[in-house]
Amino acid sequence: DIPWLHFHPIRRLLFYNYPCSNAHFFETIVPELKQSLSLTLKHYLPLSGKLIYPLNTNEKPVFRYEPGDSVSLTVAVSSHDFDELVGNQARDAEYQAVPVLALQATLFPDHGICIGFANHHTVGDASSIFRFMKTWSSITKLGENDSSLPVFDRSFIKDPIGIDTIYWKVMGEIPLKSSSFPLPTNRVRTTFTLRSDDIKRLKDMVLAEKPGLVQVSSFVVTVSYVWACLVKSGEVVDSDVLEFLIFAADVRGRVDPPVLENYFGNCLAAGMAKMEHSRLVGEEGFVSVAEVIAEDIKNRVNKKGEALKGAENWMSDMKKFKGMRGVGVAGSPKFDLCDADFGWGRARKLEIVSIDGESYSMSLCKCSDSDGGLEVGLSLPKERMEAFGAIFAEGLSA
Repeated sequence: DIPWLHFHPIRRLLFYNYPCSNAHFFETIVPELKQSLSLTLKHYLPLSGKLIYPLNTNEKPVFRYEPGDSVSLTVAVSSHDFDELVGNQARDAEYQAVPVLALQATLFPDHGICIGFANHHTVGDASSIFRFMKTWSSITKLGENDSSLPVFDRSFIKDPIGIDTIYWKVMGEIPLKSSSFPLPTNRVRTTFTLRSDDIKRLKDMVLAEKPGLVQVSSFVVTVSYVWACLVKSGEVVDSDVLEFLIFAADVRGRVDPPVLENYFGNCLAAGMAKMEHSRLVGEEGFVSVAEVIAEDIKNRVNKKGEALKGAENWMSDMKKFKGMRGVGVAGSPKFDLCDADFGWGRARKLEIVSIDGESYSMSLCKCSDSDGGLEVGLSLPKERMEAFGAIFAEGLSA
């Protein structure tokens, strides 16, 4: 949990096709959401509590819940064009930041509903927040929870060398700032779709050049292809400039002994790929990246006993990348948030708006229509987005 102390809040929006009137929304849906949220939070007390960040670095941060603590649920009505917001075309990225540990239900009269949610990453990773949203939606729709309750016992994570103390020595030197972060003023956000046949074609391209390669998953080829296209769409830099990509992997079942799937918190390992700029933008760039990522997943992330090996050095290692050209991956197709059904069906759109930060990231989730494809979200300056879109489309049609 500690490495995420100074990370910006994770902000997501789920859009649902559910035409309804103002009266039905305020008289029926809002009371149901409030009641089910109250019942859900009884099982997820850390989300109602507060992060206590000590001014004295001899003490470590803790999550504290006290009777009376609560989560903000904002209710709003929007006159914005719902169909435009759920589309995949370029959309204005300048939106007001959402408070930490907050929820918002917004009605688009006669069109649909949007559930917005923000969480501080120290509270829990994607798996944790996914389970919270599934519980809330299940109680709203069915009146009961259809999934296992969360486990908060940190003793499941074996830490014989005191990694928490090592990390806190680094993070405790940094003052805790406000959760909001300045949004860039020249960005648009666009969603790009890779259908199942596109993904198969990309896998075939990799295996044609690297027939013995394993772990050539949909995640690997999607992230590799998008990263290669993204770097090609950027400014011209020296050929020996090092580019890097970082992604998080859920390692609950990959550590020894395994951690329960319903463990609530952060149980992540960092996956990484590094490559010289000239190689990444070259003709074999995509295939080369896919090989590097696949090998990292095979030999470290997925290998028993290797996922958290050297974790005591992760914080110091990350300092080496400060100021370098990096791209992060937000979200995971493993956790299908669009499947959180509040009684309005499957969500039509998931938007991870926290990619609008100053650094570049790609968001990744399953296609909302569940055809086996993936959706990738990007937030870029308009000119670069146009360049990326052209490169992305050209590579798929080749």
